[in-house]
Amino acid sequence: MSQTHVVPTRVYYTIFAILMFCTYLTVQVAFLDLGALNTVAALAIAVFKAVLVVLFFMHVKYSTRLTWVVVIGGAFWLGILLALTMTDYLSRAWGTFG
Repeated sequence: MSQTHVVPTRVYYTIFAILMFCTYLTVQVAFLDLGALNTVAALAIAVFKAVLVVLFFMHVKYSTRLTWVVVIGGAFWLGILLALTMTDYLSRAWGTFG
């Protein structure tokens, strides 16, 4: 027996409004001089937006535990790949060419 969860349209409009506000916030942060924190702020906003999209528009919030395990496993795997990439990137000797 398949059960579906019906989400009210108001929820989608609210999430859309939050995503549009976060996009505006990202543009405003780009014009501020925060030094190295510009990248951190932009990435934090992007991660927040991605979580909203995954939870609501991809219906993970209302899914089974197996779906949650797959999503968390994918995020964990992405973290591993990014960590390995950063270790390679940060261990290179820059400016010692030729």
